[in-house]
Amino acid sequence: MSISGVEVFHLLDRLRPIATGLRRIPAWFLRLCAPVFAASISELFNRSVVAAVVPQQWKAASITPVPKVTKPMQPSEYRPISTTAVLSQLLERHIVKLYIYPTLHQPPPQRLCFSDQFAFRPTGSTTAALIALLHTVCSELSTNSYVQGFALDFSKAFDTVRRAMLMEKMMQLLTPDQVYNWIKDFFHGHFHCTKFAGSISELADILACVIQGSAIGPAAYLVTAADLHPMHDTNKILKFADDTYVIVPATNTNTFRCPCSRSDIMPP
Repeated sequence: MSISGVEVFHLLDRLRPIATGLRRIPAWFLRLCAPVFAASISELFNRSVVAAVVPQQWKAASITPVPKVTKPMQPSEYRPISTTAVLSQLLERHIVKLYIYPTLHQPPPQRLCFSDQFAFRPTGSTTAALIALLHTVCSELSTNSYVQGFALDFSKAFDTVRRAMLMEKMMQLLTPDQVYNWIKDFFHGHFHCTKFAGSISELADILACVIQGSAIGPAAYLVTAADLHPMHDTNKILKFADDTYVIVPATNTNTFRCPCSRSDIMPP
């Protein structure tokens, strides 16, 4: 379960230019000094996982608001992307690649499903999501006169994740205890500041969310949304991150409620 100095060297050697966290250690410096730092960083990574303790310096993030629209006018029109420590991102990616992604190909735990999620996983993509959506609709049309599709967009899906519920779902995955404990400590005691228009806010605790911008955040949201499924087995659901599509064939029209009138949802 340990990560060798050679593996760390390759991780550092392949580092791309990325934004630095509050500690301001640039990726180019770590990449240039990889032959010197690899063994020491390997020891740091291994001790961190074995002790299930994330260094406090890695728990500080700076948030740079990214506009969702062309001319944002209010805070909700910005996406809060966190910039975390480069070393933290390296260890997070290692843990996600070796211990979280492999569990997605195993028989899923009770009530968790990963086959309908096409984001944040090695075999997923927007192309795969579109193909699956088209195939599902065409398959239902072969036995139904029409199919109804509902596109759902959850407000602040990443920012409102309850970490206690996330860790309950993480517990069901077949990951080593040390890795689970490390992830639990990673989400505990995180804090951040916001950089905007040349000003920096004071540090504040992060009490919810999966920390957008971190390497483990996408995988954590994937686990969070894994128990979202239709109440009726004959309806289909497809997910790409927090964008969710529910496919309801004509034979199941009575299985959902719609605020509009029936004449609005029935085909002409």
